[in-house]
Amino acid sequence: MISVAKVQPGNAWRYYLRGVVVGDGRRAARTPIKDAQEQAGLPPGVWMGRGLPALGLTAGQTVTERQAELLFGMGRHPDAGRIERELLDDGAAPATARLATVLGKPIEDIKNPLLALDFVFRPQASLIVLWALGDDRTRRIIERAHERAVAVTFGWLEDEVAQTRWASGRKRAKAPALVVASFRHFDNRDGFPLLHDHCLLLNRAQRPDGTWSALDTRRLFQHVVAAGTLYTLTMTTEVCEELGLAAVPREVTPGLRPVMEVAGVDSELIAWSSTRRQRIEDALEGITDKYAEKHGRLPGERGRNGLGWWAAQNTRPEKKTPRPLHQLRAWWRASAILRFGQDLVDGLLQRCRAAGAAIRARVDPLVDTALAAVDVAAVVYTVRRTFARRHVLAEARRHLLETLRGRALAPGLDDYIADAALTRHSRQLTIPQPGRRTPEPDQLTYTADFAWPKRWWIAGTDGRPPRESSRYERAQVASLAVQNAIRATRTAPAPARDGAPTATAPHAVDHPDRDAALTRAQQAAAVHAHQQAAMPEQLEGRTTDPATWMRSPESLARFAAYKRDADARRRAVADRPHPEQPTDAASSADQRQHHTPRPDQGRGADRDH
Repeated sequence: MISVAKVQPGNAWRYYLRGVVVGDGRRAARTPIKDAQEQAGLPPGVWMGRGLPALGLTAGQTVTERQAELLFGMGRHPDAGRIERELLDDGAAPATARLATVLGKPIEDIKNPLLALDFVFRPQASLIVLWALGDDRTRRIIERAHERAVAVTFGWLEDEVAQTRWASGRKRAKAPALVVASFRHFDNRDGFPLLHDHCLLLNRAQRPDGTWSALDTRRLFQHVVAAGTLYTLTMTTEVCEELGLAAVPREVTPGLRPVMEVAGVDSELIAWSSTRRQRIEDALEGITDKYAEKHGRLPGERGRNGLGWWAAQNTRPEKKTPRPLHQLRAWWRASAILRFGQDLVDGLLQRCRAAGAAIRARVDPLVDTALAAVDVAAVVYTVRRTFARRHVLAEARRHLLETLRGRALAPGLDDYIADAALTRHSRQLTIPQPGRRTPEPDQLTYTADFAWPKRWWIAGTDGRPPRESSRYERAQVASLAVQNAIRATRTAPAPARDGAPTATAPHAVDHPDRDAALTRAQQAAAVHAHQQAAMPEQLEGRTTDPATWMRSPESLARFAAYKRDADARRRAVADRPHPEQPTDAASSADQRQHHTPRPDQGRGADRDH
């Protein structure tokens, strides 16, 4: 997952310079960063990003203290001292020489300037447990997958998201070359395993004319969730393929999205490594009680997220003294053995491989993109009602991880499913206005016409009170309703008319570049693979509740009725007369057929969105 924080002048930058770059420890005054990192046993920070050559830097080069102070603390060139001296020797005025080293507008002239964004990348808890307790080969594989996933995510941000803006945001340009400084951490503030990287993204990028200006950070924040799902999908897939593992959903909070963890890692081991979770839950209970007393009601889903953030901040422990990784791994292993026994710790990887082999034997590396597009569109619509392409793309990546369970996928399959969900099952709400800038494809707003499942109550367990169904659970109902209707349509061939041959079912591809139609046996295998692969550990349906009422025949019939109602509403909207009807009948019919532009219209290999 990814979390993002702002880095601003003053205390925020000093916090990163004195603590984050040395493993969240306390760097003594006047102690160089290099010496502090060596004392803490941490690797030095490294540069990454395509914007490094413009600053005379190279990928993988060590981040020096002076470079970090100039670039992130002052917004100047990392080699500003040399440049300024050369200009002074050539007779330039001191103010002119200094201004020549500033990247963009001087931060002294900006009110509340934003220096950088801190992207924190960390894997799922089960992968962290394997990294902490596994052998050296397992640790290196997980670290390489983590580094590659971080690089892939920043590459996607550079290709698809990042933009630079100037003239108060009226002018924009793509920013395919970012500057990032990455710092590796090994543990949390309690000393338990937590592999994560702090990646400081410089809030400057070059414009087409070579000058520097600020990034459009609003776009970056909007795409954080989609970037996080890409990181999780990339890392989990690489680790599972390399070690022969598989992913399964783990319900962390009832009613919310499950977390895809490595099969075979016990929940007790995950709880052992997640030391802060219980303290956060205890604090959250008290904060929730105060909220209910003040407002007279329980918080909604968004309110619970906000209260959870406050609970995490209130239970944050003090900084500790960082220790080298080999000492931490020895302590982690001893702690796990004392709590769970040596057999469980030594046999962790073998159990994970056995569980992964059992799942891989039942899950084929196939994706029914027709059902995937329906599932993604229905889930996003039920959760959000109105949405953009980034929301659909994030859900497509979640769907692929839940479906393939860590198996490798064809490149671009997430974009293919997202575009199919938008073009086939969504309606565009954004209407370009004459005389105004045409919105970019990823800024268009969509909705859909799926039936909105009614809320229901779920009985509490372990002494907990009953709770109302969440939006995500209702989204699963909406998705299964349409999927079951599609499956029913596929299994019932249309009768032939006037002696014409019976038409075959629509082609459901397992990869977007396959053009040949599948045979009936292949179609059945693809649907069966999707039905099984998109299921939790019990392989009974894409839901976290194996005893759900969705499986009853009465409910399935109700779902089919939902689909018919949704199709009727879609036809009514499609047949609604346009405000400006052309006189040509053929042109009018074509306009009704294509009233919603394709979300990828005008985008080729270099998508500008």
